[in-house]
Parts: sequence; structure tokens; C-alpha cells
Amino acid sequence: MKPLKKNLITFALVPVATLLSAQKKDSIPHKVIAFVTDKFPQARDLNVEFTQMTPYKFSPELYGNDLPENKVKSFQQVRANANFYFIKNRKWMLNTSLNYRFTSINSENNINIFSDQNINKGNFHYHSEAINVTHFSKLFNKIAVYTATASVDGSDQHFERIRGMVTGSLILKANAKTKMTLGIAVLIDPSTPVPALPIFTYEHKFDNGWVADVLLPKKILIRKDIFSNGRISLGTEMDNTSFYLYPSGKKYEFRQLEINSGAIYEHHLGGNFIGTLKTGLRATPSSRIFEKKESQKDYIFESNAKPSFYFNLGLSYNPFGKPRTK
Repeated sequence: MKPLKKNLITFALVPVATLLSAQKKDSIPHKVIAFVTDKFPQARDLNVEFTQMTPYKFSPELYGNDLPENKVKSFQQVRANANFYFIKNRKWMLNTSLNYRFTSINSENNINIFSDQNINKGNFHYHSEAINVTHFSKLFNKIAVYTATASVDGSDQHFERIRGMVTGSLILKANAKTKMTLGIAVLIDPSTPVPALPIFTYEHKFDNGWVADVLLPKKILIRKDIFSNGRISLGTEMDNTSFYLYPSGKKYEFRQLEINSGAIYEHHLGGNFIGTLKTGLRATPSSRIFEKKESQKDYIFESNAKPSFYFNLGLSYNPFGKPRTK
């Protein structure tokens, strides 16, 4: 899967996945909200996390020409995000998403892509802000969910891109064990050559306590509640890293696709606080740099990295969710 999908995945799946957990008892039929778990919401109201990678080698390519193999000695990242809801009723939901990401990279050898900026060693800031409007309706005698998203992103120096997206989804099934939705997201983003992407979510509760949790193309997990206040998940999630570069007065963007496979442990720390620990193997199939005014398929730099281990520690606070009781 190419990194062009990273922003689409982030914004397309969150409104669909969270609409069920966000609604109250009269907003959608009871058989639908029966699947919702307020214990571990898909989108946390306030969340901070830290990621550390083990060293890994990568093979770079500049303007189509292979460069010597290099090594990332240190990769660290801090993320913070917040979701605030302004309207939640039986037909409408209005919320905003705020995201910040700090990335620190230190490579073994310099790659002279730009004469006045080093992408191999440095600290990079990225932020994005989005407004989401969701409408609940009926289509083909099924619950339909329509979402419109407007977002902006940038760095510590400038605001950069303005994007738009619309999604439509149908809740195909909702009973005591299974919930399933199918939809499509349409992008308004000149940097992304894919105009649309299907969305599929599936959750099934097995008799042994395990739950299949699928949000395509973002994640495939199986999870289970353990101990009195914990949950473990096993599987694969897709993530991304992006930031902007400003060599010689020009504007470039770095985008990297990341596929994390391993284990996730979540634990209620009391009240509305949740601690999260993730670890496993990260595959980075593609990292690209391209001019902001171009599509990312017109890249000047690309690299493919060997898998490495990751460690992620997070803390979230959900003042708008229901605290878990023992």
C-alpha cells in the first residue's frame, strides 16, 4: 500500500468508527449502540504518546538513482491529539480534531538532497486541524452516515495544505455479536492521486471472549479483556509520518508509510485515564520527498527500510466518555 493513502485513512476511518461510541441512547437504534464499548473508545478525547525505534538500515534513491545503504541510528516521536464535540444528537454530530507530531531523526550518513537542509539529522514539527460534520439518516432501510471533513496542516513555520473529504457509510449489520459497515471516502486533495477509497469496518465477538476488530485499510486486530481493567490486542495497524521541508525557499513534503505488527495493551488507570503500551515489528515500505505543489507520485527521493522493533507508550484522558468501574 502506498503512502499516499495515509491522510485519507486517518480522516476517513475516525468519523465512521467513532460515530457509534459517540451517540447516546436515542440517537440511533438500541441494537446498534449495544455494540459500543465505552471502555476503550476508538478516538480518545485527549491523547499523548511517545514512540522509540531500534536502529534500522534503509536503501535510498535520489532522482531514480540508487544511493549507498544508510542507517537510522535514532528515531523518536512524540504525538498529541485532541477531539472535541460541539453537537451530538440523533441526526447530527459536529467535532474538531487537533493533532501535533514531533519527529526526531538521526542517520549515520548524510544524504545531500538539499544544499541547505539535512533531512537525515534534525527535529521536525507537524500539525493538522480538522472540522468534521456527520449526519445520520436512512438509505435502503439501513442507517446511513454521511461525513464532510475540512482540514488544514502545516509545520512550525507555516500552514501548508487545505484538504477536504466526504464519506458515506451504511451500517449493514448490528446484532448482539456482530457489527459491520461499508462505505466510500472521496478526497479533495491535489497531492493525492487516488480520488476515492472504500471503507469497511467489522467487529465480531467470539464465544471465548476474543473480538475481531477490523477497520480497512487501517487495522486488523483481535482483542480481549484481561484482568479487571485491561485489554490486549494482537495484529497489524497502519500509521504514517509526515512533515514539511523548506530548502532554498522552496516547499517539500516528506511522507512515510508505517505498518506496525505486534501487541497492544491498554489499562484503565482510574477515572477516565487509559494507559497504552504498544510493541512489535515496524515495516516501512516507502518514504518519499516531493515538492508541495506536485503529487507525491512525482517524488524526488524515495527510500525502503528494513523492519525494526518499535516501542510506544501512551496516556489518554476521556472527559466525555464513561469511566469504567470495576
